[in-house]
Amino acid sequence: MPLTCDILFEKDVPVKLRDGTIIYTDIFRPVDDAKHPAIMAWSPYGKEIGGQWLDDVPNRSGVPLNATSDLQKFEAADPAYWVAHGYVIINPDSRGAYNSEGNLNYWGSQNALDGYDTIEWAAKQSWSNGKIGMSGNSWLTVSQWFIAGEQPPHLAAIAPWEGFVDHFRETANRGGIPNPVFPEAIFDTFTSKNLIEDQPRMIVTHTLLDAYWKDKIAKLHNINIPAYVVASYTNPVHTHGTFKGFRDIPSKNKWLRVHNTNEWFDYYQSENVEDLRKFFDRYLNDEQNGWENTPRVRISVLDPGHEDVINRVENEFPLARTKYRKLFLQSDNKLSDKPQKISATASYDVSSENPRETFTLTFDKDTELTGYMSLHAYVEADGSDDMELHVTVEKLDAQGNRIPDKMTEQPIQAEGYLRVSQRALEKNLSTPFELVLKHEREDLLQTGQVVPVDIAIWPMGMIYHAGEKLCLTIEAYRPPSINSIPQFGSAKITIPKNGYTYNPNDKVEMRTVGGNATFVPYPEDVITPPPSRNKGRHVIHFGGKYKSFLLVPEIPAKK
Repeated sequence: MPLTCDILFEKDVPVKLRDGTIIYTDIFRPVDDAKHPAIMAWSPYGKEIGGQWLDDVPNRSGVPLNATSDLQKFEAADPAYWVAHGYVIINPDSRGAYNSEGNLNYWGSQNALDGYDTIEWAAKQSWSNGKIGMSGNSWLTVSQWFIAGEQPPHLAAIAPWEGFVDHFRETANRGGIPNPVFPEAIFDTFTSKNLIEDQPRMIVTHTLLDAYWKDKIAKLHNINIPAYVVASYTNPVHTHGTFKGFRDIPSKNKWLRVHNTNEWFDYYQSENVEDLRKFFDRYLNDEQNGWENTPRVRISVLDPGHEDVINRVENEFPLARTKYRKLFLQSDNKLSDKPQKISATASYDVSSENPRETFTLTFDKDTELTGYMSLHAYVEADGSDDMELHVTVEKLDAQGNRIPDKMTEQPIQAEGYLRVSQRALEKNLSTPFELVLKHEREDLLQTGQVVPVDIAIWPMGMIYHAGEKLCLTIEAYRPPSINSIPQFGSAKITIPKNGYTYNPNDKVEMRTVGGNATFVPYPEDVITPPPSRNKGRHVIHFGGKYKSFLLVPEIPAKK
């Protein structure tokens, strides 16, 4: 993206935190003596091109090269756009990252307080109008939940664009199953002169919700400032937390938009950038621009094989008109509105090639399912004292074929996970439509013991046409392959050898950074998933006294 205005770039500006630690930030701002609002992007990924970059992702996730200037921090607001509209961009290297002092931490209260201090420092600068906002995807969104939860006085608005709020329940040990694969891949992109918090190791050694993990839960109840929240149904890390963040913050000025693409593509779409600027103009610039008339909730509803619904206006999420429907498991591997009278079982050998059972429902009329789902089932482990289950809900066409997503060419699934020994529910946090686990202890299974389990399935919005099918799959959990994570740092990126911008008509000497990594960590340094607890056979009971069912959120048409 070519620059449309001059930008004053201040590099490696020191910021002293409350404990005396010095971190460094880059600042992009207009070339004048006026006071401006600012947007901060908080992460350890590098305030310039760091360990991750959009070019590392296949096809740049659909983001064209000319949509960004490459002055932006990874997943953050682009100075080329925002400075031209009168904003200051603040890009810190958080504690321990690159040249910043201290040890690099992985979210939690220390990271949140550091962000608080940096915001208050920024508000005192000569260029500041005293109003600081935060924006960005993923880690930059998680940081917003945590930092806003500490209530910095000069944090005036946030724009969380997909990011979780509870690291244990939503990524590290979802359903109680330790999964360090994605955190380890992220960990390997960090750079520090000091120590880095080894959170992947904590995932496999601290497998209950102890004090360490409780410090990794954002204080959503403290967030009262304006918030523009953007979510999707298809992010395997962020979907649940983004919706929960919107639901649980008590702010009276909060908006939700649910898109149908991916977080990076959506964030850099020009119409969405303009929408975000209107929000920030209202709350960081005090412009009376009518932002308050923006619908509080705009959702997409996915329709693989057809056209998605986009930006449908609603009043809340989940939708108040939802009719929850129970679909009971049947002996013919179907789902029915009525439970069968005779008890029956379905089972699979966990060591088989496809250790799973599927149950389907064919819709006799067009039906929308939007919101939270859950599976209530009676299960038994034959040959083990525990079970690790993976549950998916997927749309099939009328012939029973899977329907690939247009962007990823992969099927769209809503998922749930459970280590059965951690099946106890946190009743104070659970709702009729969303189930929350305690994770305080493990209740191992006895031989022949049949236990009821409740498996929360993350939110989804999907239209099923008459003749199309819903497919419920219950299978033995298998940890993901490290190859499923983008190879961050693998892209070759060409940049000017000297300076940051250049006239495209000039012959500028360039250099290439990135490419294949030369350092291969020693095997003992890599944290891998622990051995599975799945052994023998998994038995699913239904019918008779075992009323196993899938709960789905059916949406009547608006009157």
